[in-house]
Amino acid sequence: MPYPSDYNTMDRWQREAVDRQIERARRSPSPSWMIYLKNNSKVYLILLTASFLLFLSNWLFFWAIQGHQYYLVYPTGGWSTTYTPGIKWRGFATIQEWQREIDIKVLAEGEDDDGIEGVIHDKVTFMVDNKPVDVTGIHVTFIDRVNAAVRISVRMTMPKDDASFRAVAESFRSQNNLINNTLIPTIREQLSNVGYQFAAQDYISGAATDFRQAIDDQMKNGGYSTERKEFNDTVYSAIQEKGPRTIKEISTRYKIIRNTDKDGKLIRIPHEITKNKIEVSQVIIDAVEPEPAFKKRLEAQRDISAQKRIEMEKIETAKAEQQRVVAEGERDKAKERVEKEKEQVGQLIAIETQLKQEDTKRQLAQIALQTEKLNAEKLLVTERAQAEANRLKVAAGLTPQERAYWQYRSDSVRSAYLSKIAWPATYIDGGSSGKGGGMLETLIGADLAKGMLGSKKD
Repeated sequence: MPYPSDYNTMDRWQREAVDRQIERARRSPSPSWMIYLKNNSKVYLILLTASFLLFLSNWLFFWAIQGHQYYLVYPTGGWSTTYTPGIKWRGFATIQEWQREIDIKVLAEGEDDDGIEGVIHDKVTFMVDNKPVDVTGIHVTFIDRVNAAVRISVRMTMPKDDASFRAVAESFRSQNNLINNTLIPTIREQLSNVGYQFAAQDYISGAATDFRQAIDDQMKNGGYSTERKEFNDTVYSAIQEKGPRTIKEISTRYKIIRNTDKDGKLIRIPHEITKNKIEVSQVIIDAVEPEPAFKKRLEAQRDISAQKRIEMEKIETAKAEQQRVVAEGERDKAKERVEKEKEQVGQLIAIETQLKQEDTKRQLAQIALQTEKLNAEKLLVTERAQAEANRLKVAAGLTPQERAYWQYRSDSVRSAYLSKIAWPATYIDGGSSGKGGGMLETLIGADLAKGMLGSKKD
């Protein structure tokens, strides 16, 4: 940097100022880009404007994170919501960031709470051997006045429509306020209501599934409108031979009736979760811890039940032994009866076989007799035919010599035939009807005719 031409005419202080300026220029010369910007004012203004816009970018745009939704209020009083991730227009609006899924869980001390927005550290104090013992869980009292600690995990989803989301955002202003002042107290209230609808004895005896389903249903759709009814069950003493029966004990039990409308639908009582249209997507009952006194009572009942079961098994064993002895006796009697019946059946079969044989012989004899009758009738017909033929021949005119010859032959054949017949020692004639001789005469005549015909052929 050169000295000015009027340096020598300047005052002392002016010369000192020029000297200092020249000295600074010599020690730290300006960068080339600054000199360029100084000499190019248009580029300088553009860069200045870009820098200003970059400075304001945080108020003009924002980055929407996956799994979050945002409620924006502009300086003009307008509002908007954002549910999708990415770079979004802000326009100097104030932003409320809400996590879409909210997890609320009962945790014991020392458990990891990473990713859980609503942590419940409730504890229930029970007396064990006259000493207080703290159990992690939400306090629940069953209808039979048994206390319990319930550990629960609930996942909720923020409203997805603009009007409902705006109402929640404007009403609670922050997610922590919503969780701590509304969601957690509502969960406690609904657990307590469900506890009054069940008996601890029923829960232990198999109603655990109904208990869990009732909690899930009331969290998602609203509480039940219920009515409690009380019943007194009277237990009498054993029947005695003399005197009236006395009352042994009176037990009280309760039954919860769920009210319905005229269409048969359950009457619901909305709670803060359903009123704000927050969706309950998951309900898990991690544990239900009854008070130790109830556990001891259950153990005593279990021991009594086990002893009773053992005695019943002994009784059943004795009955089974008795039945076995009776069954063996019946088996032996049945076996003896079967043997006797088998002998009787063998005798009956022999008799029936003999009867059938005799009947068969009689039928065979009848068949043979019928056969002989038929043969005799056949021979008789043949003999009559031959006799008729002979008569016709005689009528036609035989000589006396021929008639004498045939007579001789007939007598000879009859004599020879009769001498050859083996006559039976005994003969029973069944009798005859009509004209003609008996069966024996018929047979002899037939056989005789057959012999004569044979002789004629000779």
